[in-house]
Amino acid sequence: MGGKTIGILLVVFGLALAVVPGLMLLPNLMNGKLTGGGFMICEGPAILIGLIAGGIGIYMMIGGAKEQEEQIQVEKEKLILNMIETRGKVKLSDIAIETGLTTDQVAHYIYDLVGKRLFTGYVDWKGGVLQSQEAKDMPQNKCPNCGGQLELAGKGVVKCPYCGTEIFLNPK
Repeated sequence: MGGKTIGILLVVFGLALAVVPGLMLLPNLMNGKLTGGGFMICEGPAILIGLIAGGIGIYMMIGGAKEQEEQIQVEKEKLILNMIETRGKVKLSDIAIETGLTTDQVAHYIYDLVGKRLFTGYVDWKGGVLQSQEAKDMPQNKCPNCGGQLELAGKGVVKCPYCGTEIFLNPK
């Protein structure tokens, strides 16, 4: 069971624990068989435990929702990596269509994969092509797309100033 499901169960349990004993004691309070102080002594701990259980349940529901969002992101990244690895060369538009993402979101995922050191290759942003390629296979200081001189653009990223292709290197 996920955190979200457990959270929902705890909230339901907490509400039941806080309400059910009170409903059972309420007729005795109304008939005068139980005083207000007696009612609070009996019902107070149940309310307190119910509130604690409900609070923990809400916390787990929120954490479970975040966990679910992260899992969706991981699945999208896996799908993108699998597409690149199996095809070698993929159009960004094809990735967007098959993953249900916008091209901007695909770019975000690609940069995330580069940051995690899971992707090595290059992207021709103008041509809309993503290609997996190991750093050892890259021509020395030459763009694999146009043959232009490459420039360092950031840690693990080399960019061609002529065609805009970005090469993501996987530092060992």
